[in-house]
Order: sequence, then C-alpha cells, then structure tokens
Amino acid sequence: MDISNLPAIRARRPAWNKSRIVGRKRPLKPKHIWAIRVRLEMAENYRDLALFNLAIDSKLRGCERFVAYLY
Repeated sequence: MDISNLPAIRARRPAWNKSRIVGRKRPLKPKHIWAIRVRLEMAENYRDLALFNLAIDSKLRGCERFVAYLY
C-alpha cells in the first residue's frame, strides 16, 4: 500500500487538557483543612462538613471524587 494514498489524520478539536496542569496534586495542608472546616461550620452547612470530615478521616484523595458529593 502506498503511503501517499492514505488520508491525513487531523484532530477535529483541541485536546481538553492543552495548556493545563494535569497529574497528581499536592495533598492539603492541615491549615487548609481547618480553613475549609471553619468556613463550612460558619455557613452552617453541616451536611457538607460531615462529608468533608468523613473524607479526610478515611484518607480519601481528590482523585476519588469525594468532592463531587459536596455539590
């Protein structure tokens, strides 16, 4: 088969992660965790606070999508 007869392969749209930082993110520092807890408590958002505490206590990572349940 002659290569000159093959159609050119082009991307139809740009990649979703172009110019974005992808990969593993740094873990939250204790001061960030406490800041989130205080803000949730001040907003009287006890359900989200309970879910956040559960996620932190069970050592879930952001890649496990525990944050998706907060919204």
